[in-house]
Amino acid sequence: MPLTVLQQRISGVRNAIIQHPLYPGLQELQHLQQFSQYHVFAVWDFMSLLKSLQNKLTCVHTPWVPVGSANTRYLINEIVTGEESDVDAAGNRTSHFELYLQAMQQMGADTTAIEQLLVYLQQGVPVQQALQQLQLPKAVVDFCSFTFSLISVAPVHVQAAVFTFGREDLIPDMFHELVIRLSQQYPQQLAIFKYYLERHIEVDGDHHSQLALQMVEELCGNDEAKWNEAAAACVEALQLRKALWDAVLQEITVA
Repeated sequence: MPLTVLQQRISGVRNAIIQHPLYPGLQELQHLQQFSQYHVFAVWDFMSLLKSLQNKLTCVHTPWVPVGSANTRYLINEIVTGEESDVDAAGNRTSHFELYLQAMQQMGADTTAIEQLLVYLQQGVPVQQALQQLQLPKAVVDFCSFTFSLISVAPVHVQAAVFTFGREDLIPDMFHELVIRLSQQYPQQLAIFKYYLERHIEVDGDHHSQLALQMVEELCGNDEAKWNEAAAACVEALQLRKALWDAVLQEITVA
């Protein structure tokens, strides 16, 4: 199954996310605040999936030995560098997750849950237990639980495919346009969030997406079974992303 066939298999659910009614529903600052309180968990577990890929595709222990192909090592290390140590608007090094957290704090979103999750994890609390202790919305727990089940048991080609097709390239132009509009109304609250999105489009949307596509092709090769496994996992990941967006939409509609 070539790359184009996988893309066709996921196109239905992927389009349902890109055209989700959540985006036009985000009309006020408080809506973006609520959106970010769900979305930050997807930003965080994206970083975890990224590091899982780096662990599997490169040597991260001593003594060093060559692991896999130099091509896939380059692809994943290049993505890790950009995601884990990019620059903020002032030129300071930061990860995309930490930049997102700064954006939430500036816009007045509640960061209590995600910050408490980090505390639990630093204390050694297992991920699933930490998620349950926080009493998060079911859609958030389901989304993160699927990611960590992949990290625990899925082969590397499946993880790479979900990383590439089920993740942050799903934010449509419409969302960027509404953030620009809202940032004109709330320039002090949304400057970092606007920068995050622009940086995301510049780095993730172009350079990183091409590297990730190459990584999937490299790992699946000509093995049809691997392509089928990758496609099935991507569909499930995208269905869970849609459920996450459904939950946010329900919250802002009720509010």
